[in-house]
Amino acid sequence: MKNKIDLLQDKIKQAQVGGGTARIESQHKKGKLTARERIHFLLDENSFEEIGMLVTHRSTDFGMEREKYPGDGVVTGYGNINGRLVYVFSQDFTVFGGSLSETHAEKICKIMDMAMKNGAPVIGLNDSGGARIQEGVVSLGGYADIFYRNVQASGVVPQLSAIMGPCAGGAVYSPAITDFILMVENTSYMFVTGPNVVKTVTHEEVSSEELGGASTHATKSGVTHFACVNELDAINHVKKLLSYMPQNCEETPSSLPYDFGNEMRPALNDIMPQNANQPYDVRSIIAETTDADSFLEVHAAYAENIVIGFARLAGRSIGVVANQPAYLAGVLDNHASTKAARFVRFCDCFNIPLLVFEDVPGFLPGTDQEWNGIITNGAKLLYAFSEATVPRITVITRKAYGGAYDVMNSKHIGADMNYAWPSAEIAVMGAKGAAEIIFKKEIATAVNPDEKWLEKEKLYSETFANPYRAAERGFVDEVIEPSETRNKLIKAFKMLENKVVNMPRKKHGNIPL
Repeated sequence: MKNKIDLLQDKIKQAQVGGGTARIESQHKKGKLTARERIHFLLDENSFEEIGMLVTHRSTDFGMEREKYPGDGVVTGYGNINGRLVYVFSQDFTVFGGSLSETHAEKICKIMDMAMKNGAPVIGLNDSGGARIQEGVVSLGGYADIFYRNVQASGVVPQLSAIMGPCAGGAVYSPAITDFILMVENTSYMFVTGPNVVKTVTHEEVSSEELGGASTHATKSGVTHFACVNELDAINHVKKLLSYMPQNCEETPSSLPYDFGNEMRPALNDIMPQNANQPYDVRSIIAETTDADSFLEVHAAYAENIVIGFARLAGRSIGVVANQPAYLAGVLDNHASTKAARFVRFCDCFNIPLLVFEDVPGFLPGTDQEWNGIITNGAKLLYAFSEATVPRITVITRKAYGGAYDVMNSKHIGADMNYAWPSAEIAVMGAKGAAEIIFKKEIATAVNPDEKWLEKEKLYSETFANPYRAAERGFVDEVIEPSETRNKLIKAFKMLENKVVNMPRKKHGNIPL
């Protein structure tokens, strides 16, 4: 038996060094951790249980039968993060560049199947050169097997993708289907076709970093939700993200202990500028309203005219969607609409209540917006809110104009509670534009048109640019002092915690993609 145990130990040691010490050193020189080191930092100490350590590829073409490594370029298994069960796969760049083979894919599929059966999150640590070319269509089939499971798991268990190195070609589509993507600055990139192909086809000269680096995808494409300074930062972001989520769609997020005290926030009374056209940072309202230091912003550098993220309110996990007056006056445009819609749908998938802070002057006008589908993209956000069955509360802080008022979780599309501050302006449009349309002839024939315009603007503002007409109709449940906001929200979310909505029977809706 001793000889057999020694043989087993030798095989385990061989698997643990992946492609060998020289390649591990090369990985470290690039500022990257190995597949196993990443798992070590991600999971609770001594909690990782590996599955498929001794799996090897089955390829015999191009001399591949002479080069086999136990594990075949991916470490898979399960463990705990802060005591919670998670399934994880970590691609090993030291083995065939982390390329995906038939067996590599089978290992990933196995843990995804287990995650679905046992209702636990899946975390992918991606570091792969793509499909293993030597295996041809077999490796492509492996990718499709993973994609299919990503779709089946979507909305059932949380799926997080941390891009720790290259992610090219078909490899990008699995992370794209998952709920959140994290990238590492300067060492990770994502693209469907690399710089060489781009140069051949379009004659553009572009580097990997410019084409698909963390900064590019965090600011321009919106593909990644977080651009992290290093791998440990990315791993810590994964852990923090998970803390706001439940294990699966059948559970609710865990609450942290909270000692109730004075929930009034007098500072909120002084946040709103006197001039209705003056910007302010909505994050200051979020910070005052939610639990201290609990706000985790998502997509912070993309579509900055809307702010989204997770927070806690009296220890409970919530999702926050807020117009940002400090950027483009908080208008809704193509990118902001899709950014918020995706987040709203995630929160609804996993029973995370939604809090909306509304200060929106409307949709951004212009040919660029219209030609790039603002009608369809704006409808995505409208659709996302309308289908959400989690508790939904809106606070109108200032402007709520036109169709954007409807879209931003209005009472009419199913919001449970709608509050307005005294500074709220709920109207079809701003007073200046409205006066110009309604009193066009009167202004044109006046002795002093500018003076008459100002007079009519003031009249319209006093009549409609306030929260009281909406409150009279019941479109706003209560007009509140800003300082009361946190207290009101805590009570309202507590009241709504057992909310049940029976939706019409259907296979699924057809969101305007």
